[in-house]
Amino acid sequence: MTEDVASRAGGRRLVAGVAWNALGRGLPLLLALALTPVLVGQLGLERWGLFTLALALVGVFGMLDLGVGPALTRALSERIGSGRREGEGELVASALAALVGSSALFAGLAWVGIRPLVERLLNVPPGLVEEAVGAMRVLVAAAPLVVANAALWGVLAAHQRFRVANLVTIPVSVFYYLGPVLVLSVWNSLIGAMLALVGCRLANTVSYALLVRPLLPGLSWRSVRLAPVVPLLRFGGWMTFASAVTQALLYADRFLIGALLTLEAVAFYATPLDLVIRFWILPVAVAQALLPALASSFRLLPTETVALVRKATLLIAAIVLPAAVVLVALAKPGLRLWLGAEFAEGGAAVLRILGVGILFNCVAFAPGSLIEAVGRPDLTARFALAQALVFVPLSALLLLAIGIEGAAIAWSLRAAADCAGRAVLAASVYPAASSTLRALAAPVGAAGAGLAAASSMPSVGAALGVGMACLGLFAALGWRTLAADERAAFAAALRSPGTLLRR
Repeated sequence: MTEDVASRAGGRRLVAGVAWNALGRGLPLLLALALTPVLVGQLGLERWGLFTLALALVGVFGMLDLGVGPALTRALSERIGSGRREGEGELVASALAALVGSSALFAGLAWVGIRPLVERLLNVPPGLVEEAVGAMRVLVAAAPLVVANAALWGVLAAHQRFRVANLVTIPVSVFYYLGPVLVLSVWNSLIGAMLALVGCRLANTVSYALLVRPLLPGLSWRSVRLAPVVPLLRFGGWMTFASAVTQALLYADRFLIGALLTLEAVAFYATPLDLVIRFWILPVAVAQALLPALASSFRLLPTETVALVRKATLLIAAIVLPAAVVLVALAKPGLRLWLGAEFAEGGAAVLRILGVGILFNCVAFAPGSLIEAVGRPDLTARFALAQALVFVPLSALLLLAIGIEGAAIAWSLRAAADCAGRAVLAASVYPAASSTLRALAAPVGAAGAGLAAASSMPSVGAALGVGMACLGLFAALGWRTLAADERAAFAAALRSPGTLLRR
């Protein structure tokens, strides 16, 4: 049993899982970046603002999985690691039935609430009201598909089937971005664009179901019972609460801007925010591969568990930091090249500020995965609520005082607080990792401070210079956190690029 747990927690599987997850999200992202200017041109600024608000609803749907997706990953991973495989099909079937039923109820209630949201809370021009209502209602109808996909992915993640899962996800995700462009070329309507998105969600559900079926021979709707779902709902309930608050924190600022300012201001803020959130490709890829490994190993193999957390944290920071330096330094010329002079003038300052916060936002995934793996999502939920009580009012105040740059400052401050708080919580629930998490504070903190300094530089050259110094400081401090055997292995790998690639 220990050998199987060690295999599941091994670096080879983690790296393979991260690589496939990153490909599954990264390849469609490249297409999304290329197609964003096309969509902006097809829709115009006001309808593009509505499009980003509608996509925010998809993020809100994520909380409707009741935390069952990650809960399934954790529960099934523990079963697999211990050799207790009986009842898996019954557990998954019962979880899917609960999710589809609850999300369908939400979809019905949201369908009714869309009109007052559009007519009373958002500054939507009268000529766009009906189109906005219809488009958002189409997207709301897809809520059961979103939560079913989350649960099915949780099963595939528990079995560490990242390769096949991403091989079917990539083409579906490509059409998630390409579909609206194709539809808008023949039907210039937000409703048509949303129908294309719903079709992609349906294709995703079918493909995941076909992959899950062979893994769970006992999977059948006839085996649906409430009892197996109760522990998942207990664990997932806290994750749902944390997810709901996190999603509210993530999207509240753009709704505040839509209510207090204009849809044009939403576009200037939401587009840079959506760009930096694309950085989540890496931490989500790491977290998806990390959770099943940690859930299998944290009881039996504490040394390996701590090493996984350390490597995951440094891996995320080492890849995100150079990209953030480029983003901060080239914010204005990059936006001008990508979306034109108007977006460069309106959103460059926002992008520089958010470029600092995204580093902390990404690194927080590593300690967050450890907290979930040991079964304490309630701590993350309570901490998220505390953040909401502080940072939503702060965002509103800074928005009124400074404009959309103030909202960006509040977002980045919250990201830094979230990262530090999750590290403290992870150390409290898993003391074996406390010394490692304290040591990691130095390179991550120095990287954030260097990014902040680079964002305030008056020229691109000066920002890049400060950013390069920041990278060097991070590398030096990060090297000190590695164990002796990890340093030796990494040094040997650097002397042999082929070995490095294999690792």
